[in-house]
Formats: sequence, C-alpha cells, structure tokens
Amino acid sequence: MSAPAPTPRPKTPGWLDWYANPSAPSFRLPAGTVDTHCHVFGPQAAFPFAPERKYTPCDGGKDDLFALRDHLGVARNVIVQATCHGADNSAMTDAVRAAGGRARGIATVRPDVDEAELRRLHGAGVRGVRFNFVRRLVETSPHEDLSIIAKKIAPFGWHVVLYFESADLPDLEDFFASLPTPLVVDHMGRPDVTRPVGGPEFSRFLRFVEHNDVWVKVTCPERLTVTGPAALDGERHAYTDVVPFSSRVVDEFPDRVLWGTDWPHPNLENHMPDDGLLVDHVPQVARTEEQRHKLLVANPMRLYWPGEDV
Repeated sequence: MSAPAPTPRPKTPGWLDWYANPSAPSFRLPAGTVDTHCHVFGPQAAFPFAPERKYTPCDGGKDDLFALRDHLGVARNVIVQATCHGADNSAMTDAVRAAGGRARGIATVRPDVDEAELRRLHGAGVRGVRFNFVRRLVETSPHEDLSIIAKKIAPFGWHVVLYFESADLPDLEDFFASLPTPLVVDHMGRPDVTRPVGGPEFSRFLRFVEHNDVWVKVTCPERLTVTGPAALDGERHAYTDVVPFSSRVVDEFPDRVLWGTDWPHPNLENHMPDDGLLVDHVPQVARTEEQRHKLLVANPMRLYWPGEDV
C-alpha cells in the first residue's frame, strides 16, 4: 500500500500570487522568442515541495506556464529548477518533456550525482545546473561541492547558472572564473540600481563578464527596481531606474544576453507585475531590431538549441 500524498501547505505569508490575467503586449515579440528564465511550482498535489525548502509558493504548473507562453507570443522556454523543489527535478523535467521539444531545463543536482542520472537529465532536455548564492534562499553554497558538480557536467556541454547579489561578487568571482563550463548570470547579478551605472560595483560586474565565458540574463526588473514605476495598470515604460543597467549590458555584450519573464515570480511582496507589460519593457532595454533579435532569438537558440533553425 502506497503512502498517502503529503498535505499541501499554504504559501509563505505575504507572498503574492502570479498575475492571472496578463494584458496583451503592445510589443510583438519576434518569431522564435525564447523565455530563458521561468519556473514551475508543483502543483503540490502532483509534485510536493522539498521538506528543506525556505519558502512555500503558490502552485504554478506547466499548463499555466504554457498558457502564458502562448498568450505572450513566446516560442520556447528554459525552465529553471526552483529552490522550493530542492534537488528533485521531477516537476521541471515533466514540464520540459510536455513541451515537446520547445523547452530546455536547468537542474539542481548534488555532488554525489552519477553519470547515469546526468544522462537521464540530458535526455529529458536539461542543459545546465543552477548554483544559488543568495543567502535568504539557501543555507550554504560550499565551493568544493559545486566544483565537483561543475566537473561532472562539463563533458555534457552544460553550463552553470549563477544566482548571486552584486555586493558578493568580489568574494565569488575567482571561484566563478575557475569553473570549467560556460556561465550564465541571473538578473545581471542583482545590481543596486540606486548606485551609478558607471560606478565601481556595476563596472566590476561588466569586467567580470568581459573577461570570462559569461552570458547575462537582463531579467527581473521588478526585483531590482526601487523607484519604478511598476509594470501594472497599463504602464508601458516601467522600471525606468533599471533600464540604464539593462541597456548597458545589451550594448556591451549584444551576443551574450538573454531575456526571460521569471514567471511565476516567486517571493514578491511589494507588487506582482503584469507579464504582458514585462514584454513591453523589452524595447526599452534592447533599442534596435538587431539587438532585440539577438536577445530574444539568436542568442538563446545558440546556447540551448545549437545548430537548430527557428
């Protein structure tokens, strides 16, 4: 007799649910656009959250993600394993398989992962692992364990996705540079947008990108903003305080930038953005048609579907 399914737990108090009725974007995404940063949460009844998690989100499963994909005009997704699921990649790989070739996955694995499991994940569509250094989301990020993982995934041609905050880069960049894989940085390394875009902190990040095999996601302005305005109520020029940072990255590294929605936007308490208006944020960041095509189509296809035509 099988054990009963765990009782679904209520979400973390104060966390907002994802925006249920996003507007239709006024900016038409180019054919082949890839959302390179999104997640699936459960649903809990089918994919319980990890007991060691630091938060409990609302459900946001593959059917909801694919409905948003089609509504926004996105062609493909890269689904990043959420920390609430720990190292159980079942929900993520289930979603990637269900996409029928239109999705790739980023997994979480432990140092003792064996080659057979990595082959299984590769066959399911996984193309990288995520290392999380944000202290409020993970207990520790031991460098030795992460180095072991990076060496194991390198033969598969995978990359490492890095999530960290800009203030921590000086303590981390030598370790990052030592990893034997390409690197993809989430959310521009979470810069402090109250500081000058030409100041030492963001300049250090840009030089780190320049001197290493690094791709950058110009994502999550809703997390970085201080003065807004928010992508709500028809606001099509949102997050103007983040734009100088995002556009600087796109200008300097047009062939190594990526875009994504971050749906279903975990751990937001201040406001929940309208995903249609997040699409309308793109032309503020990538100001020419060539920049937009590289950001949205050419770059992610080269990284996740190399050799495949749109």
